[in-house]
Amino acid sequence: AAALRRLCDRWTRRTMAAESKTGEARLNLEAVIGFGGSVSTGLIYHPDNVHVIYPLGSTVVIKNTIDNTQAFLQGHTDKVSCVALSNDGKYIASGQVTAMGFQAAVIVWDVEAGIRNANTSDSTGEIVYKLMLHKVKIQDLSFSPDGRYLATLGGEDDNNLVVWNLETGKAICGSPAASYAALTVRWFNNNSTQLVTAGQYNLRIWEFDLAARKLRPTDCHLGQLKRVINCIAIDETDAVAYCGTRTGDLLEVNLGNGRFSRAGRNRFSLGITSIVTFKTAGSNTIIVGTGDGTVATIDAARLSVRGSASVMGAVTSMSLGSDPSTVFIGTNQGNTYLVNTDSLEVELRSTAHYGKINDVCFPKGSSDIFVTCSTNDIRVWNARTRMELLRIQVPNLECNCIAVMPNGRSIVSGWDDGKIRAFYPESGKLQYVITDAHAESVTAVACSHDAQRLVSGGKDGRVRVWNVSGRTQNMELSFKEHKGSVNDIYVSSDDTEAVTASADGSVIIWNIKRGVRVNAMFASTQFRSILYHPDESQILTCGSDRKITYWDASDYNAIRILDGSSEEVNALDIEPDGVLFVSGGVDKLVKVWHYDEGEVVGTGVGHSGGITKVKISPDQRSIVSVGAEGAIFVWTMPAAGAADLAAEGYVPHAGVEDEVDDEAVGLAQLRRDKLEEARKAADE
Repeated sequence: AAALRRLCDRWTRRTMAAESKTGEARLNLEAVIGFGGSVSTGLIYHPDNVHVIYPLGSTVVIKNTIDNTQAFLQGHTDKVSCVALSNDGKYIASGQVTAMGFQAAVIVWDVEAGIRNANTSDSTGEIVYKLMLHKVKIQDLSFSPDGRYLATLGGEDDNNLVVWNLETGKAICGSPAASYAALTVRWFNNNSTQLVTAGQYNLRIWEFDLAARKLRPTDCHLGQLKRVINCIAIDETDAVAYCGTRTGDLLEVNLGNGRFSRAGRNRFSLGITSIVTFKTAGSNTIIVGTGDGTVATIDAARLSVRGSASVMGAVTSMSLGSDPSTVFIGTNQGNTYLVNTDSLEVELRSTAHYGKINDVCFPKGSSDIFVTCSTNDIRVWNARTRMELLRIQVPNLECNCIAVMPNGRSIVSGWDDGKIRAFYPESGKLQYVITDAHAESVTAVACSHDAQRLVSGGKDGRVRVWNVSGRTQNMELSFKEHKGSVNDIYVSSDDTEAVTASADGSVIIWNIKRGVRVNAMFASTQFRSILYHPDESQILTCGSDRKITYWDASDYNAIRILDGSSEEVNALDIEPDGVLFVSGGVDKLVKVWHYDEGEVVGTGVGHSGGITKVKISPDQRSIVSVGAEGAIFVWTMPAAGAADLAAEGYVPHAGVEDEVDDEAVGLAQLRRDKLEEARKAADE
């Protein structure tokens, strides 16, 4: 009977997983904080001068700049590598990267349908076509001026140019783009039979022959110049193309005869990375963005600089709306700006992390703000408006972990120089520093519920308890039993015990009042995260073995083992009432589980990098997940967990009974140990 019950449970879990993959149990994506600034020409200003389009991970975001709402286009399986918008603003095309040897998808989206379905789980009508032909990566995209055709350019491993019919969704013709890698493609502004590609030592004008289904190239003659061309802008009359190069030159090429005309008088540091051109008062103006963050306006008549401004990070995107008086600019540091093209006044519009986010936490009892830490800083965010409230930077250091004191008076953080730093949450000023908290990097911190003590873990495997109640910070206890990095710490509600999870495959329960080890649990995994059920009768762990394990907190034996993912599971969090818990990992999926049933009730798809941490807001209405790509995703909690039952008087109770065949687990562990011994003997 027990075996039959386990078989039924396993079948149920597989069924739920299959349903979630097909979208039947998708989590609603409320909001995102982030901008894929590394994507060239990824930020697009819609012709309605209201919406801005940009990629974030595997999601394409349509943001309303007036009321600060967002719509999300989800269908890619990996990071979005390029985005384009049709001239009439009705369609978006986006390409992605994929694994070596596999085809990368180009998806054509209906903008109106995407906006209509905002903040719903309905995606009806969003995907117009899914085009599969290129391998590994889509390098660039361009719509023809009449919107009938789409040109797609494959990445370095593909390097093919293909023209698609957008009335049928079929490929018309294709050709190798060049001998060397092509980096960009643009249609002429007034002619749907001609387009331009450029890249490493190549610049070509293509004649598109629909009747013959052929693409015929003409190489442009640049004389003695050998340049890598990053970007192209074609003037309104299709007479000339302006090319921005990696060496910082601005080249003008005559599109009538395909010959080099002249070069700009200035060279820009770190190359020209983005370029746009427009006509005002009878003269052409060129705006270039560079790798050192310079934005410069150039007189097209003399190719000389009129004026310049600076932004933070390399400029990767520039986009004009229907009014050329302003241009939207995106940088590789996750910032977006609105720049006046006449005065070059720069207005910062949004900020985001641009590196891996290591941790996220909510202050106790507050769902309106949350704190994140990344490779370069700590940031405090408004959860409602999704705006940055505070930024704390420590130059040349990485923040690995953060916690907010229960009394809200300190943001405590662990850094890779072995120090613990606490900051005032209102001003971001340094409150105190614990020097040499650990011999190596500080990898985990947790606060006692009375806000009197800190528990920290380090890469050296040490666990230390600090008294931070006075003006000085004193170490009370130090434990050294872990052989690997301490990845997570959880303090019991009465502040008597702390549980630590380590990469050495051990979980140790410490009595931090008496300074002794209470017990330990071991498994063939690198533990990533650990937490107590709210009634503290059971412990939940996850790790590199892809399992989520329930442990009895009295005898410390495993009582249930779930297949948490197809890859490593990095993070866990549980509701205060213990009904649902959330997991995230290297598979890039946010999963919501029913604790007692052990079933997936919702899956969130959107990250393009591994998920590093997940947190449930104190009001239980939202889930925040952060990832290696630098994105913050806010998800709607499923209805089953959205009500705070604990606040309504419900007493949490873990209803999971022992489902693990201890003898079978022991035999399996014995087999693994023998295999490991045999491998070591063979190596010797």
